[in-house]
This record gives sequence, structure tokens and C-alpha cells, in this order.
Amino acid sequence: MLLVTGGAGFIGSNFVLSTLARTGEPIVNLDKLTYAGNLRNLDALRGDARHVFVQGDICDRALVKRLFDRHTPRAIVHFAAESHVDRSISGPAEFVQANVVGTWSLLEEAREYWKKSGGDFRFLHVSTDEVYGSLGADDPAFKETTPFAPNSPYAASKAAADHMVRAYHHTYGLPTLTTNCSNNYGPYQFPEKLIPLMIQQALAGEPLPVYGDGRNVRDWLFVLDHCEAVRVVLERGRPGETYNIGGNSEKKNIDVVNLLCRTLDELRPRKQGRHAELISFVKDRPGHDRRYAIDASKVKRELGWQPNESFESGLRKTVQWYLDNQAWAGEVTSGAYRNWMAANYATRGAA
Repeated sequence: MLLVTGGAGFIGSNFVLSTLARTGEPIVNLDKLTYAGNLRNLDALRGDARHVFVQGDICDRALVKRLFDRHTPRAIVHFAAESHVDRSISGPAEFVQANVVGTWSLLEEAREYWKKSGGDFRFLHVSTDEVYGSLGADDPAFKETTPFAPNSPYAASKAAADHMVRAYHHTYGLPTLTTNCSNNYGPYQFPEKLIPLMIQQALAGEPLPVYGDGRNVRDWLFVLDHCEAVRVVLERGRPGETYNIGGNSEKKNIDVVNLLCRTLDELRPRKQGRHAELISFVKDRPGHDRRYAIDASKVKRELGWQPNESFESGLRKTVQWYLDNQAWAGEVTSGAYRNWMAANYATRGAA
């Protein structure tokens, strides 16, 4: 039995669905169901006794304790987090509460459970490459030993959580594992992130808002490759260690958008013109990191994991999924989401 937090969100739901499909191991899924959590992601598991969904807050220690005592999980896989940089700039308090206080709450209850159970237990904390800060064009990729230098409230809250997880291993001996991943993309991603945002805007014939000059670089990781990496680290990783998970796919944002447009031109062409004609550059966001790059050689060397998807193959699968699931996308793009879009992506005209 696994206890998964944030299992109705983008990465968490993909992990729950793919883990049950691959291993069949029962899962207790704890999710607060904030704006980015969606039970529709888990429709395929309705009536499946292997999946127990619990709506609740990871900061509710009494609830977490009950779940540990009742279900006696062999591990906790901690995805639950506030994760969008723009939202952290406009409202950092929620990020401190969820990412720092929430992780500490889980660690405290996990430590008590582990001490009482005396069994084999693991605490896997899923984090981000943004804790490392920003790279120059010629800097080497982030390694697990790269010093933290977070540049947004979101990144700072995740860095604090990473430090807390490390401290609980070194101070108390709790068998912890941390993964720091690059930009995920794939099915069920809330359309505030770059790729699903661009897909939805393009299908609506609306401008495709690209921050700044569009030359910010990210490493892109297909979400199901990430889920497999998490399973590998959970089973074979060394307690107390950190593993960087990357897709070996560094791309400029504008190149991502152009490739996405070409893919849409093929799979869902416009009545007139090409999708790239919708690209519109907008004012850059504060503290926008220029480049992230992940060195994932440790997880490949020690645990034998590497991504299956190229960026091109993963992007095509992602675009096709959104084309096939427009009802899902329509449900999550509520009025509140449209108001958020208007506040954060007012177009300034082409650069």
C-alpha cells in the first residue's frame, strides 16, 4: 500500500493511474482538491477497490495520522504542492503553507509512524529543478550537488521543503528520498502551464502569449517518464539521497511553441493560416529564470533509469490527448481561470 499526496493533480494523477496499471499495488490518495486538483483525472478508477480517495489537507496532522494508522502504507509519495511561479508571485503565503508547513507536517507524522511500525518504510519527496536557480547559456547542467539559489517564492518554498526532508533523514534517520525534476508535460496538466495553455489558446484562435523574448530555456520531461523514474527511485534509491530527473530535452520556450504549432497544423489545421501566426510576445514576469538544465546521469548510472520519450514524440502524444479530451479541458477552464489569464497574460504586441 502506498500513500500518495496530491494524487488528483497533474503529476500525481498520472502516477496513480500508471502505478495501478503497472503494479496493481493499492493506493490511498490524499488531495485537498484545490484549483489544480481534479477528480475527473481519476475517472478510470471509479469503483476500483485498489484506489481509496481522501479529500483533505496535508497540514491536517490528525487526518494524516489516521491514514497511517488505518492503512499502514509501506511508503509515502509526496506530490502535493502549490507549483505555479506566477501564482507564487501574487500570493506567496499559500506556497509557504502548502509546500513548507505541509511537508513538515507529513514528515512529523511519518516519523512517528515509522518509529512505531518498526518496519521498512520510505518517504519520497517530489521536488523541482527550480530550487537550483538559473543557469547561464554555457553553464553546466544542475547536479544533485549544485547549491540551491531559488529565485521565486515557489522555488524558495520547495527549497525549504527539500532541506526539511534532508534534515529529517540526517537528524532522525527517517528513510527519505528526494527527486528534483525538470518541466513536466503531458495529459491532465492544468492549462496555466506553457504547453496546455498554448494548445487551448490555439484551438480557440486566441493569441499565444510568450513571455519576454521567448528564449528562456527549460529541460522538458514527459510526465509518464517522470512517474516511472519516481517508481524506480522509490524501489531502488538509497535513503537520504537526492536524484535529479530530466528529459534530456533542453528547448527555448519559443522553439517549444513553434513545434507545438507545427504539430497542431498537422493534427488540427486552422481554416485560414497557420497556428504560429497567433504567437504574441508579452511582458516578462518578475524574476524569470533564464535557463534550467538537468544532469540526470546519477539516476541513470545508479538505478538504470532514462526517459523513453523524445520531446517530439512526447509532445505529439500530449497534443493528441488534449484534442481527444476537450471536454476535460473545458471543465477546468472556469471563469476564475479566465480571470487569472487576463491578469497574468495581457498581450503587449509582437516583439
